[in-house]
Amino acid sequence: MAQDEDFSRDRLKLLFIRHAESVGNVEKRMQGHADYELTERGRQQAKQLAERLWAKGHPPSQVYSSPLKRAAQTAETLLAAGAGSAGLALDIQYVEELLEFQNGIFKGLTWDEARSQYPALCAEMEASPDWIPAPGAETLQDGRDRAQRFIQQVLAHHANGETLWIVTHGWILQHLIAAMLGCDRTWHVHIQNTAVFEFWLERSRWPIPPTNPNRWNSDLWQIRRFNDITHLKKS
Repeated sequence: MAQDEDFSRDRLKLLFIRHAESVGNVEKRMQGHADYELTERGRQQAKQLAERLWAKGHPPSQVYSSPLKRAAQTAETLLAAGAGSAGLALDIQYVEELLEFQNGIFKGLTWDEARSQYPALCAEMEASPDWIPAPGAETLQDGRDRAQRFIQQVLAHHANGETLWIVTHGWILQHLIAAMLGCDRTWHVHIQNTAVFEFWLERSRWPIPPTNPNRWNSDLWQIRRFNDITHLKKS
């Protein structure tokens, strides 16, 4: 255990967290930038995750969040659960790059509502596996670019020994994970509410060139949790 604690102090720890259940989730809406609050169940999910995070003994040095209510309320619950007793005076930093997909004309609609309002477009989307943009929506490249931008900002401002809690949304979270891993594709991951993805990295060595064999040294870059929702399971 002592060896693991020493290792922890020498790493930058990034915890990417999907927001808790929202009213829009329950109503099966394509939320996008529509601002839905957490459900009662969602507030309970956030409390369960907060208990788990604070029990691990690694309080955050910074909390980042999407400014949308469902993410902001999750972040506020996580921080409030232990900041006072830990003697921390942290403010949540709300970041536009962590916003959910800007889905244009589909904002806040259910798929049935979208079919009714935009039948030709929805039929085209259902008939093809290719990406078909909706009017007013951002592109896939837009999402990947802002995910990459956020990762670069984090790496520029944080160092080994810090722990960051990053509360965001399912769609952009997939892009953040791909950017974090250096993937040239964005992979679909079914991400449940309050799922946690925890990465530890040796920040001082992150910029090493591709010719340096430590790029492939997995002791320096570790995935400690991936899509973890064990805090929601009853004992």
